[in-house]
Amino acid sequence: MNLTRLMALGTLARYGPQHGHQIRRLAELTNVGEWGGVSVGALYRELRAMEGEGLVEALRTEKVGKRPERTVYEITRDGCLELTALREQAIRPLMSGPDPLGVALTFAADGMDRDELRRMLRARREKLAIGGAEIAADLKRLQDKGFIDVLAAAIMRRVVLTIETEVRWHDELDATLADATRPQTPSAVQRRGPEPETS
Repeated sequence: MNLTRLMALGTLARYGPQHGHQIRRLAELTNVGEWGGVSVGALYRELRAMEGEGLVEALRTEKVGKRPERTVYEITRDGCLELTALREQAIRPLMSGPDPLGVALTFAADGMDRDELRRMLRARREKLAIGGAEIAADLKRLQDKGFIDVLAAAIMRRVVLTIETEVRWHDELDATLADATRPQTPSAVQRRGPEPETS
């Protein structure tokens, strides 16, 4: 699934002819590289590749002042078909990609020092919390300025909620690991010893 291509084709279909800088600016404003997995740095390369495949067409080259020349692209009929296919590929699956954390905790964390594991997970939790707060702030800023529509705002909110849920999961796991590393106090039966046998 090429999310950079999906974002670029979707932008051209929605807003009409654009040059790469305009598409990149929209990607930066919405911070889609952070929450959506779009490779903003690969955008120009992707536009040239899609031009070679006939998915977009270069309409003209513009030069304003001392800025570099910019090629204005338009989505083609084949590009619209590709956009439809990419959109369906993105919307239909119910599960996202691989879960490296799940694999690591299931198969590789046994025998690891619990305090070290907790430190690593806490650091991960903090990064998630910071990222979620940044996306929430971006969403508010974009909404306040009217730069974002209802669907884009809903998607960004979904990302924030997903991150908040992940942070809560980290907190629960940390508490569970803390309990697992505490010395066990002897139970009442262990303190008293076995019950005497009655005949």
